[in-house]
Order: sequence, then C-alpha cells, then structure tokens
Amino acid sequence: MGNNVIINADVEKATINKNIYGHFAEHLGRGIYEGIWVGEDSPIPNTNGIRNDVFEALKHLNIPVLRWPGGCFADEYHWKDGIGPRENRKRMINTHWGGVLENNHFGTHEFMMLCEMLETEPYICGNVGSGTVQEMSEWVEYMTFDGESPMANMRRENGRDEPWKLKYFGVGNENWGCGGNMRPEYYADLYRRYQTYVRNYGDNRIYKIAGGANVDDYNWTEVLMKNAHWMMDGLSLHYYTIPGDWSNKGSATDFPENEWFTTLKKALHMDTLISKHSTIMDKYDPAKRVGLIIDEWGTWFDAEPGTNPGFLYQQNTIRDALVAGIHFNIFHAHADRVQMANIAQTINVLQAMILTEGEKMLLTPTYHVFEMFKVHHDASLLSVESSFENYELDEEALPQVTVSASKDSTGKVHISLCNLDHQSQSDVNIDLRGINLSSATVSGRILTADQMNAHNTFEQPENVKPSDFTKIKKEEQSLSVTLPPMSVVILAVE
Repeated sequence: MGNNVIINADVEKATINKNIYGHFAEHLGRGIYEGIWVGEDSPIPNTNGIRNDVFEALKHLNIPVLRWPGGCFADEYHWKDGIGPRENRKRMINTHWGGVLENNHFGTHEFMMLCEMLETEPYICGNVGSGTVQEMSEWVEYMTFDGESPMANMRRENGRDEPWKLKYFGVGNENWGCGGNMRPEYYADLYRRYQTYVRNYGDNRIYKIAGGANVDDYNWTEVLMKNAHWMMDGLSLHYYTIPGDWSNKGSATDFPENEWFTTLKKALHMDTLISKHSTIMDKYDPAKRVGLIIDEWGTWFDAEPGTNPGFLYQQNTIRDALVAGIHFNIFHAHADRVQMANIAQTINVLQAMILTEGEKMLLTPTYHVFEMFKVHHDASLLSVESSFENYELDEEALPQVTVSASKDSTGKVHISLCNLDHQSQSDVNIDLRGINLSSATVSGRILTADQMNAHNTFEQPENVKPSDFTKIKKEEQSLSVTLPPMSVVILAVE
C-alpha cells in the first residue's frame, strides 16, 4: 500500500485560525508565580515583574491568544481582590490547586500588561460558579469602558487611563464540574442571563464563549446549542490525553511502549470528538457562525515524584511533541468550525511549553512543535488526500502518519507530518499538484529523538530540539521523504 499523499495546492479551503495555537495560564502550581511572575524586586531578571527569559521565549512563539485566570480557579476568582496596591490585596487559599496561599499580586492589570508585551489577545474567563452577574458585568466595564463610571474611574485610580481592548470572554468554566456541578439546562439559562450583562462599550466588541462539554457529553452541546446558540460566539470543549485513568494517569517519562501507543491513540480521538460535537452544532448553526473553542487540551500524567500533586507539574518528552503535532493536524482539518484552542498549560503545569526552576529555564519538546508550526498561522488549508500504512502494537492499529498542508499569504506551501511509530521509519510519497515543483525550493525541519522518553532537563536543556531535515527527494511533481521513527517534520515549498 505504501504511504501516499496528494496535495492540491490550488484548492484552498478554510483559513486556519492562528488562535488554535493559543495558550492557557491558570493560577495553578508554579504556572503564574515563578513561571511568569516573579515581582519587580526579584533577583531573577524581569520587566515590571514579568520574567525576562520566559517573556522572550513566549514572544518567539507569536502567541495569538492567552486564556486566564482559569480553569477551575476562574470560578472562585473575584477580580476586585487582584487590583490596587499589591500590599493591600486580599490573600486567599487556592482550594483547587494545592491549598497554597494566593496573594493576588498577579491580577487584571498585570495580566493585561503581559498580553500587551506579548502582543497577544487576552481571553478572560469570568466567574459564574461563585460570582454574581454584577461582578462579571463590572469586570467588563472596568476593563473596557472609556467614559465616566465608577468602574472606569476605579481603573484610572489604579493607574490605567485608557481602557483595554478585550475580545474574548468566557462566561464560566467547566460548569458541569468544578464550575458549579450544574445540569446543562440550568447552565444554559445561567449563561443566557450572565452574558446579557457582558456588554460592548464604545467600539470594543466581545466574542462571548459559553462553557461547553466535557469530552463526549454530546447532550451538553445539544442543550446549549438548542437554548442559547444565538447568544454565543463560541462554545468550548475540554479533552485531555491520559494514557491511564484518573486514579493512575501514568508517568510522563517512565512508560512502556504500550503506553506510548495508547497515548497517541487517545490523542487521535480528538478528531472523533470534534466531528460529533460539530454535527450537533451544525444542526442549530449550519452557517458555522459559532466557533468550537477547545480551550483545554493536552497530556495529563501523574505529577512528578516529589512535587506537590496539586501543582500538576510534569516533564515533557518527544511523546508530548507527537501529541501536539497530532492535535494541530486535526485542528487544521476542522478549520471551518474550530476557531481557537488553548493548550493546558503554558508554564510548569501539565503539557507546558516551558519549565523553570529558580532562575533556570528550559524549552520543552512541545514548545518546539508550537514554534515549528507557526508557519500555519492564518494560512489557507489545502485539500489533502492520504493513505498510510498501519502502526500496529498488540493487535491494535493506528495510521502511521498524520499530515496537513497550508498555503500562506506569500504562496509558500507548508506540509506538516507526524510519524507516530516509535520503531519504524516511514517513506512517504507526496504528489504535489497545482504547483510547479521543478522550479520550487524545498526545505525542512525535524523534531525527533532516539528514546521514547527523551526530554530536556536543566542539565541538558537542548537534548530534544529541532534541526534541518534533509531526507527529501524531489521528483518532477512529487516529493519523497523518509520520516525517522517518532518524528515531527515541517516541509516548506516555495
């Protein structure tokens, strides 16, 4: 059968919204404090309290959107605790994540400053679980109103004269669980009520995101779409890739080959989830006006031994890199409905981009996949047909390779390929139509490793990093490439 791909470079489909490369930073473990925020008086080099090394690394990713302050934390977060002089801010216990003290030093002003520094869109998640309609309404007013009002005046007193631009606002989080243990009918009514007071001030226009389903709760999507689809711009979906179960999720670095296989199989399940939720959304929204917002995704393993289990700190291997690449190729394929995705999470939590330890910092294999795939931001999805040999283990089979292709605004074509097989290389033939390949230049980059659990440490921070990919043979109208085992490759044709 072989591994064959046909790409029609002259058949452009939906635009790949750059927001699917979004991020999520919750007040959880060392994600905000130590990860992003160290404070102005820290010996760690910083700009207005934001770590310089982390900022530079994130800036290089061109992060399109950043979700904050949670997560479960969002539905117990009261925004007025996080404004004004820091020494006067209310201290609280973070009951969801480790029972540690939250001093509220990183609040609205600090988050919006970070987004301005990164040139990223803020995505704020409001408190439906334990908050009031008034509290949510006043937060939006505080951030976005330019006129004379108690909230706008309070913002000015706290040092910000101009209102911020705020596009994305989530009305609650996981309201089926930590956000209130609600039934979909109840949350649909609450959503309708709360979103009424998430107002547009001046020329600021808010894209309202309703709290969507947990994994395969298709009834939740049905009820929300039926009762409120015309009042929302987006509907969220949460799905984590877990090789085990919630009581024993598996190790991030010490795993057998069957757990490698199971992890990738479960990552591929995202395609089924998107397809089925999209079918329900299509019934009520055939024009696909409402975006599917996958604002929590990624691997979730047992916390690293010796760390606070409530901090969700895990290492990050070449396996995580493959999970990220698989997800992106799936998100691309559903570009007509998936308008944003936010990996959980940015730093020191779950499938992180960056790990820190005191003044030390490293980039994870997942970071490198985000950096390599930047070329797909806002590009046009190309028509791709493919047939791949199976990757088999213990009488189960997966496609050995996943693929996606896009064309950017300059006409350059990028092809992303993931070889899931942990032992065997893959020889792939790519028939590239609608482009004059004979006069084109082809180059590539690869992220791969020799061991299934290869990862970066503070002692060896560059153990897994991208390099030039040269196993490319150009024919008249086709490319032959040899993908090493467990590899992520990006090809550029220009």
